[in-house]
Amino acid sequence: MSRTTLTQRIDAARAEGRGVVIGYLPLGFPTLSASVEAAKVLVQEGFDAVELGIPYSDPVMDGPVIARATQTALEAGFRLRDTFGAVREIAQGNDTPLVVMTYWNPVLQYGTSQFTTELLDAGATGLITPDLIPDEASEWLEASSKLGAERVFLAAPSSSDERLKAAADASEGFVYAVSTMGITGAREDVDEAAKSLVARLRAQGAQRICVGLGISTPEQVTDVLSYADGAIVGSALVKALDHGGVEELRELAHSLVHRH
Repeated sequence: MSRTTLTQRIDAARAEGRGVVIGYLPLGFPTLSASVEAAKVLVQEGFDAVELGIPYSDPVMDGPVIARATQTALEAGFRLRDTFGAVREIAQGNDTPLVVMTYWNPVLQYGTSQFTTELLDAGATGLITPDLIPDEASEWLEASSKLGAERVFLAAPSSSDERLKAAADASEGFVYAVSTMGITGAREDVDEAAKSLVARLRAQGAQRICVGLGISTPEQVTDVLSYADGAIVGSALVKALDHGGVEELRELAHSLVHRH
């Protein structure tokens, strides 16, 4: 049985007249088994999809909370190949789309087709590639098209219309709209920049747009879903897991999904 894809999940939610809530957690934090348990909490609490981050030694685009968590994971011995077993475990017994977020270099080192094949086999639907732009992604575009992996590219307020169109055309699943300039992290109010970025992406033909970076409260999720197809919460979940373990994570996760 093939798993539900991001595209299918977003379209199904849209048919119900709602947006999707996506949660991000890094694999390997605080330990590999604990990260699997934490991701399962997001699935149990009804997140529409779960993003699993692969720890990387030079996380240029991550805020301090996520960077610290990935550093902890690497120090605890996380290896790239641990990704596949973790995804397989998280995927068991549910149909929630799982997407892996990774910097491009580890995938390249592993072998793009090999990595993609093993990832899909484990139960993920595709990859979010924060540091890869479509015009430098020919190998990934080819492998993902051939193997049937969804691919999510990022778009930022600073991007030209031409760059936004490239992201809209190349993405499958959704386009990841980076709501604020700079690195990830929970912010008090999600920028107006996010709204105008979503509008610009729609003008460039983007079908599905999810907003991430800086979303940490149920109110912000509701606000983002008034103009985008999905809201992505990351740092706030990592912080909750770090501060109060699975219990605090579950509490926050529940409040983000059940906002009424």
